[in-house]
Amino acid sequence: MKQETVRPAQAALVMATLLAGLWLLEVVDTLSGGALDAYGIEARELDGLPEIVTAPFLHAGFQHLASNSVPFGVLGFLILLSGVARWLLSSLASIVSSGLFAWALTPADTIVLGASGLIFGWLTYLIARGVWSRRPAQVLVGLAVLLVYGGLIWGVLPGAAGISWQAHLGGAVGGVLAAWLLHRRRPVPVTGSRVGQTSSW
Repeated sequence: MKQETVRPAQAALVMATLLAGLWLLEVVDTLSGGALDAYGIEARELDGLPEIVTAPFLHAGFQHLASNSVPFGVLGFLILLSGVARWLLSSLASIVSSGLFAWALTPADTIVLGASGLIFGWLTYLIARGVWSRRPAQVLVGLAVLLVYGGLIWGVLPGAAGISWQAHLGGAVGGVLAAWLLHRRRPVPVTGSRVGQTSSW
């Protein structure tokens, strides 16, 4: 995929706008008595599958949203710098994978919502991207992200009640998959005038 970078100021503006939207949604949800929570993922219910695309933008209160805001802004910004297409594809892969894991593995009669699955996807994408691309800048970014946010990776394991490790695990898988699809090194085709001879062009 051709790399089309985004200027830092533009990336920052996009992420700031998205964050403002998340906070606005939480204000609306609070004023409506939690009416938007119905758009979270209802585990193991077929009619809960469409909410996979809405759940990442909703939160269970301002404290939940506040804990997600900084990593959401930082990690999303870092990916957006490498282009809108890569940002969209890595985000979509993380959201879908996170949502499916949450839907299938969470106990029934549970509503799952929050951006943490997407955040885990962005986290593992940034780390795995450098592994496959081997570009020095991307390797350094991956190492920096691992150093700062690496402790979050333990969130893919069962832990405290009320925290969806299932969504975290799914997001992490989606991020790695996106990095593999977008950045793995493909074999260079070899052409020649006859068998056993390669072109010098």
